[in-house]
Amino acid sequence: MKKKVLIAIGALVLGAAVLGLSLPTILHGLGLHPRYEGETFELPGTRALVIATNHGVLNAPGETEGPATGVAASELTDPYYDFRDAGMQVDVASVKGGPIPIDPQTLGFFTRTPEVERYLEDPALQAKVESSLRIDDVDFTRYDAVFIAGGWGAAYDLGYSDVLGAKVSDAYYAEKPILGSVCHGALGFIRAEDRDGNLLIAGRKMTGVTDKQIRELGIEVTPQHPETELRKAGVFFESATAFRDVFATHVVIDDERRFVTGQNQNSGHETAHEMMALIAQKTAPNDTGE
Repeated sequence: MKKKVLIAIGALVLGAAVLGLSLPTILHGLGLHPRYEGETFELPGTRALVIATNHGVLNAPGETEGPATGVAASELTDPYYDFRDAGMQVDVASVKGGPIPIDPQTLGFFTRTPEVERYLEDPALQAKVESSLRIDDVDFTRYDAVFIAGGWGAAYDLGYSDVLGAKVSDAYYAEKPILGSVCHGALGFIRAEDRDGNLLIAGRKMTGVTDKQIRELGIEVTPQHPETELRKAGVFFESATAFRDVFATHVVIDDERRFVTGQNQNSGHETAHEMMALIAQKTAPNDTGE
């Protein structure tokens, strides 16, 4: 009898281990962090700026304690390495400068992307994340791509930064930068204004993490939700859905082809590559050879 119990326990332990090891593949098959299969680019001599949050606590407004949070790791690493691998020079900035907190849950075995694994072995990017540039000190107009990463921490600072809003406006009117975001990163656009004082994104097609995904994950404590705030700003909000929106993905290019926005953590690669496609079109020699 004792031998049978031990065999049964061993079988359960082995089954649990096999299931644990296969879980990332299962989640990937459901739609989490899909591989990018589209066009790649060579863009030497161009520059990208990746912006992230400084907020690292998942707390209710007015409170100071809560679980650790920050930028979703893949929402920073996936676009960063896409830009780097295309030959772009990439800088990393944040609202206050200095350390960018990374949500520890997004560094876990089950949710890592290959680019997150690459980050964990890359002291150069680790140094950029630990000592990020302060947006006040960065000239957005010098970049070909300005990309804003999300994560729960972004709900606490990106959408409240007048400096970020003004810098986005500067970049837009400089005409050179393509502006992009994923997930909560779209909150970095909601304070940007046009030259008449109207919201710059009003009337544009855009996306960000859905209210449905936030409800499904049970993280409604954050002070801003991208779908809600984008709609309030006059955006024509688009999104995809799934049995759980954490497995959905959608990328939107506005009609003017200046803003590329991705729905959530699954959309980083496609967003970055759509941005690079627009940059490639802008930088390509014209047909007349001029």
